[in-house]
Amino acid sequence: MDENPSQTNGARNGTAGPSNIEAKITDLARIGIVGLFAYWALTLIAPFAIVLIWAAILAVALYPAYARLGAVLGSRRLSAALITLSCLAVIVAPLTTIALSFAEGVQVLLSKLGDGTLRVPVPLAGVREWPIIGERAYAAWSMASENFEALLRKFEPSLMQAGSVALGKIASIGAEVLSFVVSVLVAGFLFGSGERLAQVAQRFAGRIGGERGVGFLRLSTATIRNVARGVIGVALLQAFLSALVLSLFDVPAPGAIAFVVLVLCIIQIGPALVLLPVIIWAWLTMEFGPAALLTLLLIPLFIIDNVMKPILVARGLSTPTLVILLGVLGGTLSYGLIGLFLGPIVLSVVHDLLMVWMRSQPEANSSA
Repeated sequence: MDENPSQTNGARNGTAGPSNIEAKITDLARIGIVGLFAYWALTLIAPFAIVLIWAAILAVALYPAYARLGAVLGSRRLSAALITLSCLAVIVAPLTTIALSFAEGVQVLLSKLGDGTLRVPVPLAGVREWPIIGERAYAAWSMASENFEALLRKFEPSLMQAGSVALGKIASIGAEVLSFVVSVLVAGFLFGSGERLAQVAQRFAGRIGGERGVGFLRLSTATIRNVARGVIGVALLQAFLSALVLSLFDVPAPGAIAFVVLVLCIIQIGPALVLLPVIIWAWLTMEFGPAALLTLLLIPLFIIDNVMKPILVARGLSTPTLVILLGVLGGTLSYGLIGLFLGPIVLSVVHDLLMVWMRSQPEANSSA
């Protein structure tokens, strides 16, 4: 059979014929269409990305508790409802206490400003000796003790600017808390289809990376649950014990202080920033015995996370504890509260990838 000289020369020279060009154009068109739909999908999901990520993290972290409680109660729907309500109570109850305390304090301050009964004590002479700001602080304090209204008029522009910044921060915190509440509700609906979603995730990971991809998915799941136990669990324990101790010694606003302790422990700052001023206040206002006992009860709360966190976070993982803790700290500093989980997951996967690559090098060299 005769061959087309142009096709023969094209085949010999390695050039593509018209059919090959059409096939490549078709493949490019398919890739473009898939990419376009993927871009649209990401654009539609982007406003809800944080909520969905938080919901997935909560569902993974709390699923063992949901399964055990469902087995005890005999109803998985009731188990999901109880866990969701418990999570909402942990969030909403302290925030309601703080909001009521803040509103009551503002109301008292405004009433004293209105009837002119707000008084500021005379500053101590030692205030002048403060470095850098001593003279200015003494002058402002003296003006406030003599005529508080004149001080407000003098610093009104600065107070207005600071107030607008504070209102903006409060609004952003409120939006984040609201999104977290929505995430808890979404996670409650995810519990019922948890097994099916886990199978879908395993199939997807298998398509991407085979058995290694499924292994990384299991590593991510174990990391989320360990971080939830070692960071969130220990933080809740510290906050609960703080509220209990402060309530026993009649410290003002124990619920608000415990909530701040919870937040500081979750973001890896620690409770000392709040509990140390409480200890100082106790020594200034209480007798020696109660102040010493309160100090002895609060000091262990400073170090409880240093003992329990490394044990719980790295429990059952092949990743070294240092890598997990670096991921927790680095993720929190870089991406906020959600980085608390994303940081150790990313570092764990990277660590395992490096270990696999390093183990495969000698085999490649020996075969060469």
